[in-house]
Amino acid sequence: MDVQLENQKPHAIFIAYPLQGHVIPSVHLAIHLAARGFIVTFINTHAIHQQTCNGHSSAGDDLFSAVRKSGLDIRYKTVSDGLPVGFDRSLNHDQFMGSLLHVFSAHVEEAVERIVKTEAVSCLIADTFFVWPSKVAKKFDLLYVSFWTEPALVFTLYYHLNLLRINRHFDCQDIRDDAIDYIPGVPTINPQDMTSYLQESDTTSVCHQIISAAFQDVRKADFVLCNTIQDLENDTISALQAQTQFYAIGPVFPPGFTKSSVPTSLWPESDCTNWLNSKPHTSVLYVSFGSYAHVTKSELTEIAHGLSLSGVHFIWVLRPDIVSSNETEPLPVGFRAEVADRSMIVPWCHQKQVLAHPAIGGFLTHCGWNSVLESTWCGVPLLCFPLLTDQFTNRKLVVEDWKVGINLKDGRQMITKEKVSERIKHLMDAKSGSRQYKDAVREVRKKLEDAVKPNGSSDKATNQFIKDLNVAISSKLKGRTQ
Repeated sequence: MDVQLENQKPHAIFIAYPLQGHVIPSVHLAIHLAARGFIVTFINTHAIHQQTCNGHSSAGDDLFSAVRKSGLDIRYKTVSDGLPVGFDRSLNHDQFMGSLLHVFSAHVEEAVERIVKTEAVSCLIADTFFVWPSKVAKKFDLLYVSFWTEPALVFTLYYHLNLLRINRHFDCQDIRDDAIDYIPGVPTINPQDMTSYLQESDTTSVCHQIISAAFQDVRKADFVLCNTIQDLENDTISALQAQTQFYAIGPVFPPGFTKSSVPTSLWPESDCTNWLNSKPHTSVLYVSFGSYAHVTKSELTEIAHGLSLSGVHFIWVLRPDIVSSNETEPLPVGFRAEVADRSMIVPWCHQKQVLAHPAIGGFLTHCGWNSVLESTWCGVPLLCFPLLTDQFTNRKLVVEDWKVGINLKDGRQMITKEKVSERIKHLMDAKSGSRQYKDAVREVRKKLEDAVKPNGSSDKATNQFIKDLNVAISSKLKGRTQ
């Protein structure tokens, strides 16, 4: 702990939230920081490590070995999340979240203690959804950097839970359903566009406990890094910057976008390239509902029949547990044969590679934030079917604010195969107006590209963060020596 840090590179211990949508940007942020002179010790859970190794035959004990060979100083460790490695976290979601809430921090604390005893460490970088980072950072006299992997709009809704409570839009008996116009930096938002957890009447679940505790803890962070860009969420970000050290540093992608030297997929990836190569430009719909959320059997059936009715070519990523780990064949009987001549149905794929292929013309998506950023980066308009958590708020940004996509369903209406088919054709067919979405997504794509260029807003924000962090490290060192 008393090892001198003066004139050394900043050393960050980086702890990723153990869900694929959080691990991916965390890995790439770690690489970005190492490329800018950081030493990084990256910590995954045993379960995430094992699942990653199962998904990549070439992955060894050290997922960052290839990065280190390129000259970057990233060390790699794993810790228990409090559950057996083979435990089905998808099927037993609440137990998994409960373990992250109550048990995981003890394993993290033990790992951090071992590192700081032998090495000079300057900061702890941890996902905002963890409930303990400020306490662990304080115990070991480290600066705390919170990493938020979702848009600033979602961050500020959680950050202002107290305002939502006071104004009876959350966590009260007589919930208001009118528009919310009092969150700093957010002109107005409808309750149905808040995250799923903020729309629920039962606020006692383990996920609500995590959100509440995490957003108390993040108020003690020294810095907050957000995977978004200033130009897309300017008012929201500016309002947050008046309250906390908040930096918009996104989109956080690997340097080559489609190529990553660190494996992050939790499942083996099917290669769709040859099939896509045989299809005309912008003729294929890509369908994926992400790595985490589940779809009901009835909704999946309507989507399947809608895809069949639409007549379009499509790639469908159908995760083995998309309905449930216990549901071995979620598709309607005979569906695979019915669409065999114009479809490719796979358990998982390399999403960035697929979206970047010129044959892709649209993306039927759950609106996970990584998917939104990746699709926009590739100039692919979206057909939105949010399922859980931030996806409802992300949908608002996509459809209403940026106008780069359309809704699969209206409000809380049940989806039907006819509606699915009609919306797919509207998104994919240039004659029916898809050109306007392609033009809009091209504009947003340029904003993303400009942000990460040298002297772009995200590049400057990252440099400013590093400068501010180094000032804080020097200040902390002086405080120790006085």
